[in-house]
Amino acid sequence: MLSKLVSWSFFVIVAVTSIPLYLGAVIIRLATYPFDRRLRFLHLYTCFWASLYTWMMPPWRIRIEGRENVRKDTAYMIVSNHQSQLDILVAFRLFFHFKWVSKTEIFRLPLIGWNMVLNRYVRLKRGDRASIEEMLKACGKHLDEGSSIFMFPEGTRSPDGEIKAFKLGAFQLAHQKKVPILPVVISGTNKALPKYSLDYTGVHKIYIKIFEEIPYSAFANQTPEETAQMVRALMIEKLKVMNRYTEG
Repeated sequence: MLSKLVSWSFFVIVAVTSIPLYLGAVIIRLATYPFDRRLRFLHLYTCFWASLYTWMMPPWRIRIEGRENVRKDTAYMIVSNHQSQLDILVAFRLFFHFKWVSKTEIFRLPLIGWNMVLNRYVRLKRGDRASIEEMLKACGKHLDEGSSIFMFPEGTRSPDGEIKAFKLGAFQLAHQKKVPILPVVISGTNKALPKYSLDYTGVHKIYIKIFEEIPYSAFANQTPEETAQMVRALMIEKLKVMNRYTEG
């Protein structure tokens, strides 16, 4: 009963606070767009908006490392494992500029989805070839403009926290645009908010870390398939180490 009460209270707070926060996003978009076409200010505001909801949940003890591995004014292909719906809120705590790739349904949500539209994040309809092509085209344009792209190459949340096989879109883009790959690994969110659950589950350690970039020269002679396998193997090893903290 307590877990459901906490969960429903959390979602009520999200719903109520999203109204003034969305209005703030609209004002920032109108005020900054003439000189900030990449919408960096709006994205940082969105990072703040999302972070409010993890700051207000002390039982989610979030450890963040690796921000020093992000070079300013560098467009990255950011790839992360995906354990939980909570991953997105946690990743916003990184507070650096990127564009999300997210499923189309999220963009339809009132206020939060509308803000994603304002930010020019990239929508994707799973399993739809035309949508995938449009997604890759939009991501390529953002990379050309100097914005990083953040993807979950597993395509969906892992049911057991293990890193599943990667889809190739992120790695095709990295090859095509010759941009470095920035690995991000998340541990602990699968227990804090499991897949197919919206219930609060108590105190949990959550760990997110940005690892050193993989320069284009390190995978220029590989196929996208080989690059995906290389990055996945790296992230699996890093996740094992991070799990010792979140499970300890």
